Amino acid sequence: MAWTLFTVPTTKRPELDAALRDDVLSRQSQKLRDAATLGGPAGTLYVLLEGSAEAMARADSLLSPIGTKVPIGDAEGLYRHFKDEDDAASAGMGLFFTEG
Repeated sequence: MAWTLFTVPTTKRPELDAALRDDVLSRQSQKLRDAATLGGPAGTLYVLLEGSAEAMARADSLLSPIGTKVPIGDAEGLYRHFKDEDDAASAGMGLFFTEG
């Protein structure tokens, strides 16, 4: 699965929300995090999108005017953090439903 990661200033949240409602992007996996909680700049959101290569190309065109694509070297570490978060959440929910 292809993915792309952007930083978007929180002041541009309305434009971001509109872009994420796009017919193509709305059908992709979307994750938003406050960048400061992950060691990034304050007042910024990390926007991770996962899906088809065509959808990621569309994401690049829609998000570039409102944000900045994270360079691949930095993006890979952040992507791993997002995935680790998901894995931890899944493991936690598994424990919740299996205890008893």
